[in-house]
Amino acid sequence: MNGNTQRNDSTMANEGTLDRLEKRLEALESRIAYQEDWLDTLDQAVAGQERRLTQLERLSELLQLRLREQRQLLQAQGDGPGEGDYRLEDEIPPHY
Repeated sequence: MNGNTQRNDSTMANEGTLDRLEKRLEALESRIAYQEDWLDTLDQAVAGQERRLTQLERLSELLQLRLREQRQLLQAQGDGPGEGDYRLEDEIPPHY
């Protein structure tokens, strides 16, 4: 009788261990799948921000170029800022 009881106990312990390991494995697989999905989402967000940053940098360059052109045009017409004249750089920002 002792022999059968020990075998049943050890078989039940092995089955319990296997069940726990399977549940842990499933939980880990689920977490990995969630993290992969989250990484894809973050990757898409970063790529979108990079595209937007590139657009904004290009827009900034174009605006700077136009401002230079306008300043040169005003100076060529004789209406450019001279000494003591008002300049945009002297403007106090609205938050002061």
